[in-house]
Amino acid sequence: MFFIMGINQGRKKLNFDQLVVCRNCGRYGHLEVYIVYSCLSLFFIPVFKWGRSYYVRTSCCDKIVPIDTELGKRIERGQLDSLPEDIIPDTFEQRNRRKHCSACGFETEEDYQFCPKCGSRIE
Repeated sequence: MFFIMGINQGRKKLNFDQLVVCRNCGRYGHLEVYIVYSCLSLFFIPVFKWGRSYYVRTSCCDKIVPIDTELGKRIERGQLDSLPEDIIPDTFEQRNRRKHCSACGFETEEDYQFCPKCGSRIE
């Protein structure tokens, strides 16, 4: 008699979707919640799952943030229909890296010394 069994990692998208203005990139995006788990399969049928972790992903910039297990379980059971806005951390250091050209107003995150639009020195 042969037994075909294996251990693998599974990922499942939960039935949750929330439209937000992303604190990471500033664009509109959807928050999607995923569960990641380890699974023992017997004859390619999942038998036992363990090590569940919950993650929220933004559709606009693909930022992935782990969330609390209790919060993830409530979303999985359908008890929660919205997440707090601060679930995605604000990348304040990215906003401080933006440079502005004083001559034409061009804005960039690149480390230019001269403006690619007008050629003026960026300080």
